[in-house]
Amino acid sequence: MKISQYFFTSLALLGASLQTADRTSNLQIKKLPNAKPRNVVFILSDDHRYNYMGFLGTIPWLQTPGMDRMAKEGAYLKNAFVTTSLSSPSRASILTGLYSHQHKVIDNSAPLPENLIFFPQYLQKMGYQTAFFGKWHIGYATGDPAPGFNHWEGMRNQGEYWAPNVNINGKWTKYSDTTYVTDLLTEHAISFIKKQNAAKKPFFVYLSHKGVHGAFSPAKRHIGCYKDKEVPIPASFNSSKEPIKVPPTYNPQTKNLAAGKDFYGKNLAGGKDFYGENMIPNWTKNQRESWHGVEKSISDIWIRDMRKYCETLRSVDESIISILNCLKELRLDSSTLVIYMSDNGYAWGEHGLLDKRQFYEESVRVPLLARCPELFKGGTEVEQMVQNVDIAPTILEAAGLGTPKQMVGKSFISLLQGKEILWRNRIFYEYFWEYDFPQTPTTFGVRTDRYKFIRYYGIWDTNEFFDLKEDPFETKNLIGEKEYQPLIKQLNNDLDDWLESSGGMSIPLKRVIKPHSDHRNYLNY
Repeated sequence: MKISQYFFTSLALLGASLQTADRTSNLQIKKLPNAKPRNVVFILSDDHRYNYMGFLGTIPWLQTPGMDRMAKEGAYLKNAFVTTSLSSPSRASILTGLYSHQHKVIDNSAPLPENLIFFPQYLQKMGYQTAFFGKWHIGYATGDPAPGFNHWEGMRNQGEYWAPNVNINGKWTKYSDTTYVTDLLTEHAISFIKKQNAAKKPFFVYLSHKGVHGAFSPAKRHIGCYKDKEVPIPASFNSSKEPIKVPPTYNPQTKNLAAGKDFYGKNLAGGKDFYGENMIPNWTKNQRESWHGVEKSISDIWIRDMRKYCETLRSVDESIISILNCLKELRLDSSTLVIYMSDNGYAWGEHGLLDKRQFYEESVRVPLLARCPELFKGGTEVEQMVQNVDIAPTILEAAGLGTPKQMVGKSFISLLQGKEILWRNRIFYEYFWEYDFPQTPTTFGVRTDRYKFIRYYGIWDTNEFFDLKEDPFETKNLIGEKEYQPLIKQLNNDLDDWLESSGGMSIPLKRVIKPHSDHRNYLNY
């Protein structure tokens, strides 16, 4: 198996671009010939997993009419991934078009390097009015205005669902206890759009929601709307050799998994030792027994939280509807590119895990929808693998601009238009161990359309290799199978080629200042 010519070419260009010592010293960018600059609205949610959208039917009772509308009137990019499944690194990759080991925002507390260029800075240079609304969560996340935005409304750290405290162009405003942040940010974004339209100025809006990050808190109109719905058990939920009994309150209506029925064991694992014959790493067993796993959370709390997660998602979906309706009212809906995505995925029991960070599908894949009738037709489905590093080049192309040399991503507008172009045949992944979240090891990975290779660093455990066509839920680790060894070797080499060519052969370290004097490798509560 060989790497495509596109991959080799991209690495060569990347290696050359990284020689630039100071990226902020030159904001030169090419205008595309005969291009029509368009307005752009980019809507970002937090922790929304790729298949929790109504039109996919994953959760039969989940309602997302806004996302459904985006898919019907625009495009659904079926295979969208992040390069690191964690908020700050992913958000930095969206803004810079760079991998985590390049922009150095490797976790949720890493400082923001001074020499980074955010793509809205290029838009500003071309006369766009740019605005940010919501959760920034990059670097120290003070909430203060960031480069690239004419108008700024940011929140400190994670922000608040209720009574938000918002930095509006350098001045903090505290809203009342009855103010729900998703609604507030949407209203302010719409006000900005209307103001720019009246002034006949091109605009870019970055609407960054807190939803659906925990602790999940739906709008009052949505509280309890899913409280009696049945929570599905993922196919990869198993992993315990000894069966665990299900609480009798699992489903208040049907109690279909009453106490006494096995959660795992013969029902889901076929009676096999999940950590032996199936070669699942021991770190997943350890994590599932932590607060990021279901062994400790297997109770009404986990089930309640999944329902609240879906209830919280409804206001994010309504935000999409409000933006689309505003653009239609202003007669901008045909010419404005609207993109919706999440900063990373989220595991709800897959492999017995909760949260993100892993290179498993539910963690690394994200929803990605786009709409712009002037650029591409409705009902479009894109099969090719795209990543968060592609967002900046795509938005810049919509604005009539080329891709800056330092960016590793590519615009996917041609894919939306159904054009046959040379595209990547694999994606790469990295995650760096965090002091405060030691459950997940440093992880590197590569994924093709069919196969996935995951390599762990710094732990004595097994790596993983999956055939996603035969095993889409990643339950059977084939890392030791003889027939796959040549392919595993090739993917391992591809991973090293990627890291070596993009300046990623060193793990970025940072100073960690703890609020207590205990420096052992566990949290002090």
